[in-house]
Amino acid sequence: MNSMGTTLHPDVSITQSAHVGVVEIHRPPHNYFDAELVAGIAAAITTLDAAPECRTMVLVSEGRCFCAGADFTGPSRTDPGAVYRSALPIFRRRKPLLAAIQGPAIGGGLGLALSADFRVAAPEARFQANFVRIGLHPGFGLTHTLTRVIGTQAAADLLLTGRRVDAEEALRLGLADKLAALTDLRAAAIEYAELISAGAPLAIQSIRAALTYDLADNVEKAMSRELAAQEALFRTTDFVEGVRASAERRAPRFTGT
Repeated sequence: MNSMGTTLHPDVSITQSAHVGVVEIHRPPHNYFDAELVAGIAAAITTLDAAPECRTMVLVSEGRCFCAGADFTGPSRTDPGAVYRSALPIFRRRKPLLAAIQGPAIGGGLGLALSADFRVAAPEARFQANFVRIGLHPGFGLTHTLTRVIGTQAAADLLLTGRRVDAEEALRLGLADKLAALTDLRAAAIEYAELISAGAPLAIQSIRAALTYDLADNVEKAMSRELAAQEALFRTTDFVEGVRASAERRAPRFTGT
């Protein structure tokens, strides 16, 4: 693929071939995000959304992990409010977006995966809304997007247990739309994008607009509620214990305080 020559963030690149634009995250191995990285992803998607020659987009990432969300074990905590504000343009795009999930999509990384219209996953992919495991409320709009994609009951299962879902179960749930071998994953996602791009571009955009007419507004409302709940839980001993247990790779000992 040929680069568009656009640098919007040092860890985000844009390439394009024919009518498919590819946005790639370069922060391996975990691709942890912060507000600046999410803003870079959003800027790349917004750039392609405005490019007349681009009809469909694919989001990929470098390394073994698609995205592990925010790194709460680091020296400084990511500002979730800034992350969510940065993410909203991703949801307000006009053109279809596919995500290629090569490995774990965890926490906010699952939220990023669900910002796409379709997900193509490798057998190595794992999906997890692990917030209850660290004493935190879900974020990145997951309380809306996860329910929208897999239904209320299945979403409640994943959000309240925090359990990890493999690629096969993700396909059954509708969390993944297609499976492809890891070595073929990007090609399969781009091929799917090309299939969509073969349609009339104005018709594609009008159909997506009809299917997602209230998505961004509902995500924005969900993020507002999520942020308020997260800010309250950040002050709890259970959150401190959850993060410590995660860093020490042990089971947390929650006390409800």
